[in-house]
Amino acid sequence: MPKIVDPSERRQHLAEAAWRVILRDGLEHASVRNVAREAGLSNGSLRHIFSTQAELLVFAMNQVVERIERRLGSLDPAGDPRTTAERFLVELLPLDEERQEENAVWLAFTARALVDPELRECAERSYDALRAGCRRWVTEIAGDQVDVEWEADRLHAVLDGLAVHAATRPDIATADRLQAILAMHLDSLVPQKKRRQRAD
Repeated sequence: MPKIVDPSERRQHLAEAAWRVILRDGLEHASVRNVAREAGLSNGSLRHIFSTQAELLVFAMNQVVERIERRLGSLDPAGDPRTTAERFLVELLPLDEERQEENAVWLAFTARALVDPELRECAERSYDALRAGCRRWVTEIAGDQVDVEWEADRLHAVLDGLAVHAATRPDIATADRLQAILAMHLDSLVPQKKRRQRAD
């Protein structure tokens, strides 16, 4: 009796194969042929699941976002806003091998999104979601004590900048340094009255 393969598992398997090709050879080499070979499938088998390379890449890009969202969804949102914000936002930083790979793949996708409308749509949704998250945490930490829109942009820029630094200069942008910079930035958002209360 032939083995029944779960379609969602097969799609995930192919997305991970695409990530491996991108990490090893670059996104320009993530063709249907190369991804099928990496996954141990025939081109025809892959095309039964993803009819085009664009469809495969969009799915693989979305899978990066979904992995991050699953991690965030498992966290406890209760607690002091400043501490809770850090607990959530560090999940967006490439602090370990898994997140470093996600970060490298994501940066490859976002570079391609500049010229690929289908990937751009995914990149823009992710941008908007992260911007909304930054706005939420600024509001939770600082309330009406700051210009929320301005500070949301600043926090967003810090997170994006740290991700790029980690990918381009991991020898300098170490996990400890990334966490320390994020912590320092979040501390700057705490109103002075609350800072005094935290210190007491």
